This record gives sequence, structure tokens and C-alpha cells, in this order.
Amino acid sequence: MIFARGLSVPEGPVVLNDGSWLCVEMGADRGCVTHIGADGTRKRTLARTGRPNGLAVDRHATIWVAESMKPTLLRMQMDGSTEIFLDGCDGVPFIFPNDLAFGPDGTLYMTDSGISIADFAPGEVIRADYDTLMPDGRVYQIDTQTRRIVQLDAGIRFTNGIAVGPDGNLYINETLSGNVYRYRLENGKIGPRETFGNVIDRAAPAGYKGPDGMKFGKDGNLYVTVFGQQDVTVLDPIGKVSRRIRLEGKKPSNLAFGLPGDPRIYVTEDELGQIEVHYVGTDGLPLFV
Repeated sequence: MIFARGLSVPEGPVVLNDGSWLCVEMGADRGCVTHIGADGTRKRTLARTGRPNGLAVDRHATIWVAESMKPTLLRMQMDGSTEIFLDGCDGVPFIFPNDLAFGPDGTLYMTDSGISIADFAPGEVIRADYDTLMPDGRVYQIDTQTRRIVQLDAGIRFTNGIAVGPDGNLYINETLSGNVYRYRLENGKIGPRETFGNVIDRAAPAGYKGPDGMKFGKDGNLYVTVFGQQDVTVLDPIGKVSRRIRLEGKKPSNLAFGLPGDPRIYVTEDELGQIEVHYVGTDGLPLFV
């Protein structure tokens, strides 16, 4: 099923309480945050920010945007008003804010891919020598009340998707290796990076592919969009591939679960510019407690 069509390089889907959706459109012709009606047809532009990438909404309905063209974390309201919230950490500017996730206590986590979008994909075309690149990808922890930001990790080869699991631990992925990593969180302190799993299908055709956005289901599984592989790869609670959900388009960029009681994932897909819907038999993991 296709929920919405005619989107320009969509990413960052978020469902709102009324059943409508937000997403970003990263295409150079749009560069905006878009509100999509619950029927999937009505669309309106909230704000043009440049090249928004990650998107998250907190418990107060404030919208948070990882902006990659002008590397910043933006705070936005539904009326389209926008402000720069952060542009770096400890005096070091952001390079490529990519994805966002809230923890159950309201802490915001952000990935920075560690290479500018202009360098990684000049003219929106991924470089042919991508597999030789060594981006300094980073992970940040942000208090949205105080603006306190802490760098949790660095030296990751294109940090991308991020999620907090049912175990309370933080998960991120590394696009250029296909790895999904876990950091154990205890009493506000973070442990070392651990390899949790890998989503690359070794039988898939050669070419650029790697994990992008990801979300946990209430079933404890991690649902990972694999850009260039044309699937959502599902990792079980011990990090093993349990299945791969085949998509219409080859370039899934992110996903979100519907409202409680809707056991489906809504997948943003860049090649065809649409949001695909797939039944998975579980609700998403609740965002806040």
C-alpha cells in the first residue's frame, strides 16, 4: 500500500496524534518540513530550512529537525516558526546532523554523519568512492530544556539511524559498514560501543547500500531501512536478521510505526518519492513513559 506520493526525497516520518504525518523533503527543489493529512493526499509546507534530514516530536508537540545543509539542530512549531537551537558541541561545529531519537525520559539523541552532504553526495549523487571514505561520525546527547549537549562517541563511518530500545539502551547504525551498534545506558551514563548486528544482505547486487533510519517495535525487534538494498531488515532482540521486508523502491530512508493499534510501518522511500505501508503485526515501541 502507498500512503503518500509525489514527495521529493522524503525522510523522517512522524505520526501525530490526529493521524496526520510529518516528514521532511530533502530534494533541492523542496528542502522543507511537510505536513501530510491523515488521508495521505493533503500536503502543506511548514517551513523551508535548506535540507532537513532527521525529524522528531517531543511530548510537548515541539518539532525537532536535524538540518544538514546549514548544519544545525532546529526547534520548530506547527505554525512553521523555526529557531536554531544548537549548531555544535563544545565549540566544534556540526558537520551533517542526520537523525534524531528521544529516550523515554525526554532526552534527545542525535547522530552526525561526520562528512558534509556536499562532500558525500555532490549534486545529490553519492560518490563512487564512498567505500574508501572515513567520516568522523558522532553521537550526541542533548537536554532540550537546558541546551546541554554531550558528545557520546566519534570515529564512526557515517553515523545514521538512531533509536532507544525496550532495554533502555541506545542503538545507532553505521551506513558504510552495515553495522548496528549498542550503547548500554545506566543511571545516565553510557557504556562503550558494542556491535549488535549487521543488516547487509551479502547476496544482494553490488553497489551502495547501508542502514538508514530505524525504529523498535513493541515486539522487541529493530526495524531498519536499508538504503540501496530495497528492504527493511528486521533484527531480533539478540541482533540476528529475522526477516527482510521487500519494498517497491530501492532507496528506503526511514520508517515509523502508526498510532497505537495500527500494526504497520510507514516507510519513506527516496527513489519513487513516496511513503510505503507494510503490515508487520506489532505496534511501535511507545516513545515516552
